[in-house]
Amino acid sequence: MRIGKIAASLTLLASLAMPLATFAQDHHYDHDRRYYDREHKDYHHWDAREDAAYRHWAEENHRHYVDFNRLNARDQQRYWAWRHEHPNWR
Repeated sequence: MRIGKIAASLTLLASLAMPLATFAQDHHYDHDRRYYDREHKDYHHWDAREDAAYRHWAEENHRHYVDFNRLNARDQQRYWAWRHEHPNWR
């Protein structure tokens, strides 16, 4: 009887933990995310390369990393201006 309760508890724990593990794995960056740059009137697709460029920009500008979609519009625009000045970054 006690083994049955333990097995049931482990099954419940695994079923609750699985969605969290999946979320954590997919949250690093979204392959389908794209942003519109109003100043340059173009779209930018967010991928690993763009994420690396953004992290470089943040470091170069002495900023702590904040997820790009949490930046205010002015700072996002500053990033896209930098990105257009550095189109071949990596």
